[in-house]
Amino acid sequence: MFIQTESTPNPATLKFLPGQTVLDMGTADFPSVEAAEKSPLAKRIFAAAPVTGVFFGNDFVTVTKAETADWQHIKPAILGAIMEHYQSGDAVMDGEAKAAGGHAEHTGEDGDIVRQIKELLDSRVRPAVAQDGGDITFHGFDRGVVYLHMQGACAGCPSSTLTLKMGIENLLRHYIPEVTEVRPVAA
Repeated sequence: MFIQTESTPNPATLKFLPGQTVLDMGTADFPSVEAAEKSPLAKRIFAAAPVTGVFFGNDFVTVTKAETADWQHIKPAILGAIMEHYQSGDAVMDGEAKAAGGHAEHTGEDGDIVRQIKELLDSRVRPAVAQDGGDITFHGFDRGVVYLHMQGACAGCPSSTLTLKMGIENLLRHYIPEVTEVRPVAA
């Protein structure tokens, strides 16, 4: 098994490509060891090295290292944990655990606007940020302000504010005049 790695715009995060499907659909975010309890793969990665987050996409695993850790020292342990997992035959997620579909539900009078926001995020934004090992999902819409949840490499990335303001906000405002601002939300 050959696992490729790619850097991301976030220097604290690396993208691991095992050459196999990680999740059939959706994404899964594990911002802590406790959150990883529903995933044998995430548990292995947290146990292998000082990491602060694990994120799964369709064909990649994104790992965020602890501030004090050095990639040069922990990367081999993470590669070993991923390889060991795939050789074990264990599932990526435990029985009942499901990957997230992505966007939060929205009920209310702004349903058409929210549907347009989600369509633009799915067609234009999410594929681009998946290339960088992350995901951005809809969290809410209130009086012109779109709230987005950043995951994987996007969470804590130094360029995420620029991506939100100059990229996503401009895109949404261009296509949906009711949108006035985009803000990140914490997990």
